[in-house]
Amino acid sequence: MSQESLSSGELGDPALDPVEVPEPGAVTIVVPTFNESANVRQLLHRITEAVPARLPCEVVFVDDSTDDTPEVIRKAAADCPYPVTVLHREEAVGGLGGAVVEGIKAAASDWVVVMDGDCQHPPSLVPELVATGERAGAQLVVASRYTEGGSRAGLAGGYRVAVSRGATWLAKALFPRRLHGISDPMSGFFAVRRSAVPADVLKPLGYKILLELAVRGRPRTVTEVPFVFQDRFAGESKSTAKEGARFLRHLAGLRMEAPLARMVVFGLIGLTGFVPNLAALWALTEAGLHYLPAEIVANQFGVAWNFLLIETLLFRERRRHRHWADRTARFALLANADLVLRLPLIALLIGRFGMTALPATALALVITFVLRFVGTEALVYLPSRARKARSTA
Repeated sequence: MSQESLSSGELGDPALDPVEVPEPGAVTIVVPTFNESANVRQLLHRITEAVPARLPCEVVFVDDSTDDTPEVIRKAAADCPYPVTVLHREEAVGGLGGAVVEGIKAAASDWVVVMDGDCQHPPSLVPELVATGERAGAQLVVASRYTEGGSRAGLAGGYRVAVSRGATWLAKALFPRRLHGISDPMSGFFAVRRSAVPADVLKPLGYKILLELAVRGRPRTVTEVPFVFQDRFAGESKSTAKEGARFLRHLAGLRMEAPLARMVVFGLIGLTGFVPNLAALWALTEAGLHYLPAEIVANQFGVAWNFLLIETLLFRERRRHRHWADRTARFALLANADLVLRLPLIALLIGRFGMTALPATALALVITFVLRFVGTEALVYLPSRARKARSTA
């Protein structure tokens, strides 16, 4: 990743109506860009008009462009009375969200304002975001389209409005506690204290970085400022069906962070495994195979089905910790050990504790399910001690 500091003018004139913000009272504006060459000159012009006279600032562009956006920024920065930096990434790891995390790490100020590079977020609101955060003692200040005084006017067409509202509803339904007090979790315009950002726990995927910060970062105090979402200055929206799919994957990954949620999904996947298991058992017994070896073979069909779903839906991000052959062997061993363990456990519950067959079987199923879930997570999808030591090093 290449870094270039392009301008280092004065940080504003305090005599020009400054916002009453306690020291340090400076802000780093982080702008992730992807092929926004037609917009960045206008954006820097608007920042120059609205921010430095009221609040000392710097601008950090984190650029994933394949066009001449970095060169356009360099030329436009020559007229800016504040530092402008470009971090150009050769590989867009984490998409827009990953770019924002890189910008936050590079910020020199405690307050960081994140905004888009297409001029739909008004720079005139930047000082107010910081001032509101200071007054409220907040760690996160969200510019919201959905609080009183805000508007989504710049969203082009009914389709984008419907998608935005649907995504907002889904996110708030999945994370009611984490997003309490945030009316617009899909906003890309917000201020955050750099000292409150746990960069080591963030795993951004796609363009909804605010959702990542609110759910994984867990800011103690959040407040909002209304804003009017403006029309794009030039170019076309980068929102695509592919980004929508990444957003859904991101939501699922965030939700699966909770152990209880993972256990529920693990159980639901296990229930679906009965279908291939029973289908294989029927086919094998119809073919004349004795029921005992047929049960053992049919169980492997269910195991394979469960493994594929767990790999794809539940532990997708953890597959890198072990080789696929190692994961397959460990999962198969645990799944079949469940079958071996259950019968002696039922016998123990009946013989030692005087339970009848039905409740003993039900309790054994619950116990072995919990053990299988814990064992699968710990022995198949968590890194080995040697890998942890290498990662730490």
